[in-house]
Amino acid sequence: MDILISQLVAGISIGSVLLLVALGLSLTFGQMGVINMAHGEFIMIGAYTTFVVQRVLVDAGLSLLVAIPAAFVVAGLLGLLIEQFLIRHLYHRPLDTLLATFGVGLVLQQVARDVFGAQAVDVAVPAWLQGNVQVFGAVVPYSRLFILVLSLLVVGALAVFMARSPSGRRIRATVLNRDLAETSGISTRRMDRMTFFLGSGLAGIAGVAITLIGSTGPTIGTSYIVDAFLVVVAGGIGKIKGAVIAAFTLGVLQAVIEYSTTASLAKFFVLVIVVAFLQARPQGLFTVKTRSLA
Repeated sequence: MDILISQLVAGISIGSVLLLVALGLSLTFGQMGVINMAHGEFIMIGAYTTFVVQRVLVDAGLSLLVAIPAAFVVAGLLGLLIEQFLIRHLYHRPLDTLLATFGVGLVLQQVARDVFGAQAVDVAVPAWLQGNVQVFGAVVPYSRLFILVLSLLVVGALAVFMARSPSGRRIRATVLNRDLAETSGISTRRMDRMTFFLGSGLAGIAGVAITLIGSTGPTIGTSYIVDAFLVVVAGGIGKIKGAVIAAFTLGVLQAVIEYSTTASLAKFFVLVIVVAFLQARPQGLFTVKTRSLA
């Protein structure tokens, strides 16, 4: 029983990381149709922002709290810049966005190597996140609990923003029917920019969380991008609640399978399971209902 609980806790921990990584992608891919292969590099930017903030503030506890909004803004602004000069010319051409953002990702990786070096750097874990806690007999690091709480807070904030704020409602109106939204006086161009800013900024927050798990390097985001796409597609494109369910489900599956096999085999089996699921339900767990006639 203790082993089962340990694996479930590990799976929830993995799921919380996947959820943070996939949330931003759910916006840009699910609501804008942009296959952003540079999403992993926005995660990297968030991680390096955490490293820089810690070098400036020195106090690891304070720097982590400052790094969360800082990473959101830095990654969001860079995403906005890329959207303005590149992505906006490729809307409705998803394969072109895939190739273009893949190239952008390579450029950003090389810039990171030039600025920070090819070797991975470490971000110190704050003293208040060091140590473990017993959860039903399973040992859980405080840092993992922090990531779980952070992911749930981000999900809650994003859900409230999309449902209650005027900007969130305008974004949803643009997704439902772009032509009608424009007729109603909504600047869909502004909504596209805001959506890409939010998606990129959320990736930056994911980068902050990942610094609590391991070292930060130029390719840190590439190990998460495939899993993030799996979460978005399996949960239903553009559906936040689908991303939440899919992230924790895939996290638990990976942890359980990994216990009796290896990490590589666990990823393979999870991929097979997702592919089989999509064969039965191509739209994922949930689907976006639109009023568009196109």
